[in-house]
Amino acid sequence: MSSLSIANYFPFAGVKVVRQAVHPDASGAMVYLEPDQRYRPRCHECGTPGGQIHSKGHRRIIRDLALADRRSYLQVEYRKVWCWSCGGVRVERLDFAEASCRVTLRLARYIYELCKALPVTTVAEHLGLDPKTVKAIDRMFLEQEFGATDCSGLSILAIDEIAVRRGHSYMTVVLDYQTGRVVWMGEDRNKETLDAFFAQMTAEQKAGIQAVAMDMWEPFINRVKHHCPDAKIVFDLFHLVQGFGRVIDEVRRDEYRKANKPGREVLKGSRYLLLKNAANLKNDQRADLKDLLAVNTTLSAVHPLKDQLKEIYDYSRRGWAKKALDAWCDMASQIDHPEVKRFVGRLRFFEYGILNHCEFPIGTSKLEGVNNKIKVIKRRAYGYHDPEYFALKVKQAFPGKSLPNFSG
Repeated sequence: MSSLSIANYFPFAGVKVVRQAVHPDASGAMVYLEPDQRYRPRCHECGTPGGQIHSKGHRRIIRDLALADRRSYLQVEYRKVWCWSCGGVRVERLDFAEASCRVTLRLARYIYELCKALPVTTVAEHLGLDPKTVKAIDRMFLEQEFGATDCSGLSILAIDEIAVRRGHSYMTVVLDYQTGRVVWMGEDRNKETLDAFFAQMTAEQKAGIQAVAMDMWEPFINRVKHHCPDAKIVFDLFHLVQGFGRVIDEVRRDEYRKANKPGREVLKGSRYLLLKNAANLKNDQRADLKDLLAVNTTLSAVHPLKDQLKEIYDYSRRGWAKKALDAWCDMASQIDHPEVKRFVGRLRFFEYGILNHCEFPIGTSKLEGVNNKIKVIKRRAYGYHDPEYFALKVKQAFPGKSLPNFSG
């Protein structure tokens, strides 16, 4: 008599394997499970054992992990019990499957692991499941692991927004600067967005925030000052230079409109020559830039200011940084162009956040790297129409690294 048995592959408490059947074309297998009488049934909702059996013989089919490369199904017989704690008839609890789910927990876990690396549609196609089922399973695990906002241990934050759809549709990203963990994501980029984030923090957690890196976006500035008045706001160098790049482009456009035909030929197509970092220019581009600046005095005055603006962030002492900022503003003020003057005024208004970089040499560059990966996640799924699910996927992708513990 053969001792071979597949029962060991189904080590589920409370049930026993009674028989198996294979589809005629060997495309799948059905394993039949019945209640093990040695175990007292438990209420599915509260877990209380020993309720009076209300009825027997109920069956449902549940998808399980594949056997080799063939699909596997379980036909499970279960009971309904009268639960004294719940005060009504309840389905018997099965440790290997949820009452409302048509896949086993171990298959659900496998789906969740696949969804970490693959789009929902790809996983659904691979397993022959409905994409809605796969998404629901993935979301269930994500909410268990990342659903709650963990604000413990935060001291330095980076805040930025990412475009999720065309038409000025944004989500705000809050990053733990020290660990690289995405703490929170919320729709839009207004005051209410950050209010929703800070509402999840205790007064002690808000008081623990020492610095916040961001761009010069006034709704963010306003709410950080309101909720964390003692935190130092640090404006990011990348966004500062990017903002001045837009000023250079406006000057270029105005110079093009004023230029004669030969001058326009030189200015035509020069946008990226003016905005590129000098180290990234090719030899022929350097020659073209030199010719351009030689024929246009306004651009020749504006263009060097871009690299000089970066040098302000090289200082670690506030006094020296202040002198460098003053010198830069004095030079820029000599240029008679409304966009340049407007930028100087903005710089003066927000200079506190630039000088705070001396005390906290941080920026949103780390968050920019995160945003680039977020875009990859979005493209891989051909966009997300469910912002909450999208936020959970991002938090999963950026769990952060543990900081070393030197105590003891």
